[in-house]
Amino acid sequence: MPMIDLGPAESLTNSRYSLTLSNHKRLILFRLPRISQSRTPAALGRHGWIYYAMEAECPHAGGPMADAHIDIEDSSYVASCPWHAYDFNLDTGESSYGVKACTYPVRLQDGRVLLQLAEPEGVRLSTIQAISEKVKFKHGPRQKLTGPPTYLDDNATLCDWCVHVLNTSDPEHKIELTTHLFSVFATREQSSTPMELGAGTVVAPDEPPRHDLRQVKPGQMPKAGKGGSLKSRIAMLHALANIELWAIDLAIDICVRFATFHTTATTDSVSQNLPRTFYYDWLKVANDEAKHFSLLRSRLEELGSFFGSLPVHHGLWESATMTAHDLRARISVIALVHEARGLDINPLTIEKFRVAGDMDSVDVMTIIHNDEITHVTTGHRWLTWICQQENTDPVQVFRTNVQRHFRGSVKGPFNAEARQQAGMDKHYYENLTGLPGGKGQIIAGG
Repeated sequence: MPMIDLGPAESLTNSRYSLTLSNHKRLILFRLPRISQSRTPAALGRHGWIYYAMEAECPHAGGPMADAHIDIEDSSYVASCPWHAYDFNLDTGESSYGVKACTYPVRLQDGRVLLQLAEPEGVRLSTIQAISEKVKFKHGPRQKLTGPPTYLDDNATLCDWCVHVLNTSDPEHKIELTTHLFSVFATREQSSTPMELGAGTVVAPDEPPRHDLRQVKPGQMPKAGKGGSLKSRIAMLHALANIELWAIDLAIDICVRFATFHTTATTDSVSQNLPRTFYYDWLKVANDEAKHFSLLRSRLEELGSFFGSLPVHHGLWESATMTAHDLRARISVIALVHEARGLDINPLTIEKFRVAGDMDSVDVMTIIHNDEITHVTTGHRWLTWICQQENTDPVQVFRTNVQRHFRGSVKGPFNAEARQQAGMDKHYYENLTGLPGGKGQIIAGG
C-alpha cells in the first residue's frame, strides 16, 4: 500500500490539519495527546502525541469533520460531527449510529509522519493546511489603554459569568472573557466540580452596552457597495464584524435569560428543565462568534481600517428584545431566521471577495460560513428537543413564532442545501410572513 509523507512530526504542531490528495480526496489529520491505558494503534510521536486520519466529510450528511468535537470513550478517541452529532471512533471509524467513516493508518518513521492509503500507486499529497482554532486577540497599544479584562473567581456561577460578559462593553475584553468562559465551563464539565448554573440569581441587561461605537438605525446604514473596491470591502467586513459582536451577546444571553426555562408538561410527559448540554452548546456558539469577530476585526486592520471606523446598528438586538419572553420564540427568530439567512447570503458575499482577489477575506468568511451551519443546527436541535418534550410539531412552532415575533417576510433566494444540512427543509421557511412593518432584507447572522 502506498505511503504518503506528511512531513516531519516536529513541524506538525496544530491539533488538526486538512489534507487534499492528488486524486481530490480530502482527509483530516488529528494530532492528539496519548490516552493513558490506550490500546490505540495510532502512531505515537515524541512527547506523547498520537496521530489519526479520517475522511473530511461525515458519511451521514457530509458535515465538516474538521470541526468535530473530540471526546474519550473506553480509552479511545471519538470524533463527533458538528452537524448532527454522529460519533466515530478514530481507531476504527465505527459509530454508535450504525454508519462507518473511513479512517486511515498513520505511521511514524525516522521522525516523519506517514499516511497509509488503500489507493493505487501514484497518489500524492497536494496540500496540507493547519486548521485554525484560535481567536486572534489584540495585543497592540489600543488594548493597553483599556487594561486587562476582569475575571470572576472560581465560585462564580454560569449566570454570573454571562451577565458579566453581557455588561462588558470593550469588544476585546468581551472576546477574551467569552473564550475563557467556554473553556472553563467545558473543562469543569469533565470534572467532579462542574460550574454551578445560578439560574434565577442574576438578571441580564436589557441591552448590552457598546464601547465607543456610533449606532444608527439599520435603515440608516451607509450602502456597502458590491465589493469591487477596497472601501466597499471594508464596509462589508465592518458590517459583518458588528453582526458577530452582537451574536456573541445573543448566544451568551440565551444561557442566562432562559436558565429558569422549563418545558410545559403534557398528559404524556412531565415538565423538564434544560439539560446542561444546552448551555455547553450555546457557549460553544458564543466561542465561535468571538472567533469570528476577532478574525474580521483583524482583517479590517490588515486592510488599513479598524472596527469602529464606520457606524453600526443594533437590529439583531431588536429581535432579541421581541423574543425575550420565550425560548421557543428566541430560537425561532434568532437562530432559524437571522442566522439561517446568513447561510443564504454568505456564499454570495464570499464570491464577491473572490472576484475582487481578496483571498484572505475569503478564507475568513469561509470559516464563518461553515461554523454558522453548525449554529443553525444548534438552534434546530434545541427547538426540536423542546417540541419533543411538549409533543408539538417543531415546524409549526417555528412558523407560529415567526408570524408573531418577526417583522417582515422570510424571503429567498434560499441556500436549500445548507439549510437542509442544518436540519431545516423547505416546510420551515417557504411562504412564511411575520408581522407587518418589516423593512428591507433580513439581517443575516445572529
